[in-house]
Amino acid sequence: MVKSPVAPASIRLLALDIDGTLLNSQFHISDADMAALRRAREAEIEVVLVTGRRHDFALPIAKQLEFDLWLISSNGAITRSLAGETFYRDLLPSETCRALCRAMLEFRGNTVLTFVLEHLNDLENSIRRWLEKNMQYIEFVVPIEDALVTDPVQAMFCGPIGRMHEALAALRACHLAEQITVLRTEYPIRDLSIVDILTQGCSKGHALERWAAFRGVPREQVMAIGDNYNDIEMLAFAGYPVIMGNASEDLRSRGWKVTLTNDQNGVAAAVEPVLAGAGVGS
Repeated sequence: MVKSPVAPASIRLLALDIDGTLLNSQFHISDADMAALRRAREAEIEVVLVTGRRHDFALPIAKQLEFDLWLISSNGAITRSLAGETFYRDLLPSETCRALCRAMLEFRGNTVLTFVLEHLNDLENSIRRWLEKNMQYIEFVVPIEDALVTDPVQAMFCGPIGRMHEALAALRACHLAEQITVLRTEYPIRDLSIVDILTQGCSKGHALERWAAFRGVPREQVMAIGDNYNDIEMLAFAGYPVIMGNASEDLRSRGWKVTLTNDQNGVAAAVEPVLAGAGVGS
């Protein structure tokens, strides 16, 4: 369903995905996007980054903006400030995670518990860059469920898109389907898919709704920008949803406003009308 247009001048909260949205294909924030976000903040529009990354991996990106903000990380599981103050944590019960590991034995080589692995054999080629960035945080445990001494943030399955479609089918048929949230992120150019398993009712959209309520901002005054399948709930919640031009055709055909790609300053192109509507000059 296409949402009714929202007056740009009424936006008070801007929720922004990181990878494929704020970051271009070189994993940089463009000068134009940076400037637009800083002007939005000066116009008293709150900016919150909403990402599938863990908090520590998103921090260096957030700090580049050079203004204070909050991060919704791990696809909605953690909401925390730049200074480390935690607003909310939505963890996956360890018993549910153990049952998941048992039910998904066929995909054990693709399984990650944040951040515990059994081995790298099935993961190294598909997520090499992610491994390089996170190796200092990764522990190897066999069997992997022995690492569950406390509730994890999430479980993940990573690998080629075709293989992860098989995992998604297995998860849909799993007896735990009603106890978990399954979110996917796909990068066709890299033939990489990440399937995140969170506790039931946890997503970027749920976390954004909770944060907006805490801030006293109605959904009609929330703008969200994203590019991937794990952004769907966030975009569906926002009164002013914008999908990136580099998103898949499936996502771009859902009736949301489409901006330019992440290599064409798509964030700035989406935010500029809001600033113009609010009477903010460039």
